[in-house]
Amino acid sequence: MDIKIKRAYDDAQDSDGFRVLVDALWPRGLSKERAKIDYWARNIAPSDELRKWFNHEPNKWDEFKARYWKELDAKQGDVKEFIMMINEEDRVTLLFSASDRERNNAVALLEYIRKL
Repeated sequence: MDIKIKRAYDDAQDSDGFRVLVDALWPRGLSKERAKIDYWARNIAPSDELRKWFNHEPNKWDEFKARYWKELDAKQGDVKEFIMMINEEDRVTLLFSASDRERNNAVALLEYIRKL
């Protein structure tokens, strides 16, 4: 299976395959029509507390990943269900709304999934 990561605000393309929003909040100002999201994985998004603590500060990235992975460890049922769902797809794109393309929850989630 091919999994890629993309900002929710970037234009949808056929090559995206199954588009999954992995944020707890809907991207500000983005219409559902433009977003073309196939599934919203709110249940495996970082907690509000963690998201606010991280505040997309690059120096907190490693600690954010560690804390997010701990949250995911505590949600193994949801994580397994998510993985089973995306495994049915040929191509999956994890969508995030943060402006930092290198340090965001979609990047951390994909790294977590690949370690399983």
